[in-house]
Amino acid sequence: MKTIGLRIRLASGVLLTAFLLNIFHTAALAQSPFYQGKTITILQGTSPGGSSDMLTRSMIPFLQKHIPGHPTIISEYMPGGGGIKAANQVFKNVKPDGLTIGRIGGALVTNAILGEKGVLYDLDKFIYLGSPHSTYHWIFLTRRESGVKTVDDLRSAAKLRIGAQAVGHSIYFVGRMFAYLIGIKDPSFVVGYSGSELDAALARGEIDARINNADTALTRNVEMLKSGAVTPHVIMQVPKDLKHHHFTNLPEIESFARSERERKLLHMVRVFRQFGTPSLLPPGTPKEQAEILKAAMVKTFKDPEFPAEYKKFTGDDATPLMPDEMEQALKELPRDPESIALFKKLNAAGPLPPR
Repeated sequence: MKTIGLRIRLASGVLLTAFLLNIFHTAALAQSPFYQGKTITILQGTSPGGSSDMLTRSMIPFLQKHIPGHPTIISEYMPGGGGIKAANQVFKNVKPDGLTIGRIGGALVTNAILGEKGVLYDLDKFIYLGSPHSTYHWIFLTRRESGVKTVDDLRSAAKLRIGAQAVGHSIYFVGRMFAYLIGIKDPSFVVGYSGSELDAALARGEIDARINNADTALTRNVEMLKSGAVTPHVIMQVPKDLKHHHFTNLPEIESFARSERERKLLHMVRVFRQFGTPSLLPPGTPKEQAEILKAAMVKTFKDPEFPAEYKKFTGDDATPLMPDEMEQALKELPRDPESIALFKKLNAAGPLPPR
């Protein structure tokens, strides 16, 4: 009987030990970060090696650092349609398990709002993780020989030749929008140049004016600005009221708006630009995973080492738009038919629409 009792106690002890080990193992698994041992794919809407890819590469080490579990992160590429192909893929076909992040260019919002052909995604159903850049300044420049020294001169000038890359290019659109709002009479738009070729065309007198990024002008046209060979007249701030450190005295383009319709147009354009190159998740991604990735993105943008790494890869300063700011900007984005129609008219060929 004693032997039987001992065997029973030993068996019970083994069972208890196994039970406790199973509990501890289960608890340990439950406490392991979701992303531990997993791989996250960043699906980019561009080709490898470009500026957008460099931007993504600058972010990857920081995301790995700040996502609990430190997952492996890889990139895949799906160029096409100005980001439409990749955005459709994330929206319709990607499994919403928190293991795929879309990285789409700034045209994500523009294409959807303007109803571009091929858009199959709903902007309001994506889960947004933010963008590493969100600020911009456009300035309107004229060459000295055009005789334009003031805004009043701009308004009285006839047949001012404004250069751009192509019909539909952002510089073409912004040039036409500036001309429209300032009130330049019957300008002509000369296209077919690259960005640097526009500077040469301005110097040669092939064009009288152009739109340029303020920081680019200070880098590439600094001598022309110092000598007075070119004159800056008007600036557009993205976001509104973000002064540029050099062009603080230029009037902001919204000061020329005459109506709520025109102010809505400017608001729309600012949001289009402010969105930068957003990272996003497909609809239906579990809240837990979405919140983990949002928090990791915020920590990436706030990491004291990120700005230097971002500049090393891109040549630009990081100006992050946080996830909640991105969602708020989208909620406030004008989408009325009148604003969209005005945008399309300014983005097309032909004379400027009447005011």
